[in-house]
Amino acid sequence: MMPRIKFALAVAALALSGHAAVAQSEKSGVEKLYVLNCGEGTAGDISRWTPGLNEGKAMDFVDSCYLIKHSSKGWFLWDTGIADAVAAMPNGLVPADPKAVTWRRPKTLAAQLEQLGLKPDDVKAMAVSHTHPDHTGNVELFPQAMLYVQKAEYDWPGANNEPRFKPSHPVELLAGDKDVFGDGSVTILSTPGHTPGHQSLLVKLPKTGALVLSGDAVHFKDNWDNRRVPSMNANKDQSAASMQKIADTLTKEKAQLWINHDKAQRDSQKMAPEFYD
Repeated sequence: MMPRIKFALAVAALALSGHAAVAQSEKSGVEKLYVLNCGEGTAGDISRWTPGLNEGKAMDFVDSCYLIKHSSKGWFLWDTGIADAVAAMPNGLVPADPKAVTWRRPKTLAAQLEQLGLKPDDVKAMAVSHTHPDHTGNVELFPQAMLYVQKAEYDWPGANNEPRFKPSHPVELLAGDKDVFGDGSVTILSTPGHTPGHQSLLVKLPKTGALVLSGDAVHFKDNWDNRRVPSMNANKDQSAASMQKIADTLTKEKAQLWINHDKAQRDSQKMAPEFYD
């Protein structure tokens, strides 16, 4: 009987170790995610985001950045918000076009990092959804961080054909989706349309579950629900296809959609120094 018992115990041990290995492989490499206040503003006329609707209607916007802690790879930053210098402007950053957004910066990104006990040098990798200034305002606060950006966005000429990033900034140019850490916990999704190389982010948290951070693939919930494409987007067909890609990802991953500029949703979220795990 003894050999049989030993054999049965060995089989059981192997089964348990197999389950443990599966559980370990399913466990996200992300430990926590912080939502940072990266700007607050008011749009003078939201009809540019909702063609044919809301002519003359003003609306409050928010601007979020997301700081992600990976268990072995350290800190990763998604978007950098309105430039910290705007915090010192008493009337905010007033646009030339009164229909556009007047941005304010109630808290600097640098101060929010400091509150978490971090320095900019602690951020080893970063990505921006796209190169509009409300998302790239503080890229050079992190001059050594590896920047992940779509090649189509990097090569897109800026004002006066200026480059959109400092040539000295370390960069990995992408041509599609990117599993950032190689473990499926953080995946950049290519979602062009708003700009030529726009991207969104899929994050898998151990308790909260999967999230898709929209960037500007969609600006607020009503646009998402009605699949509206803003008039200023670079490509309408790509925009619609990217929204469908996000919808498919939400279904496949059973994920939540976090819409960057949607104030009602942001107001319901935990803000740093609280975090999601």
